[in-house]
Amino acid sequence: MAHGSVNWFQIDTADTEGTERFYGELFDWTFTNDPNTPAYRLVTQKGAAAPHGGVFGGTENRAAFFVVVSDVAAAVAQAEELGGKVVNPPVTTPNGLTFAHLLDPAGNHFGIYKPA
Repeated sequence: MAHGSVNWFQIDTADTEGTERFYGELFDWTFTNDPNTPAYRLVTQKGAAAPHGGVFGGTENRAAFFVVVSDVAAAVAQAEELGGKVVNPPVTTPNGLTFAHLLDPAGNHFGIYKPA
């Protein structure tokens, strides 16, 4: 995965069941529980070898894309220099994935991450 590649998406929703029904029927996606986060469901496209997105339940509704970066802290600093805002500062999960949530200068939500 190269720096700057969009490689994940996340749909936050107050209605997990309805969201999964809609996108599952529309795009033939399947959903499985994330073993590390109970409210998170992994999304896999039919025929894909691995998940490529997630649905996070019990939250306000929004959808965001996630971009791979080589250094999350450096990308957060650069985003701020360019007029972006930090929604959630960098976090590293127990398995080594590091991510942050940001807003671009127009207020669009997106995320950045470095794989484990």
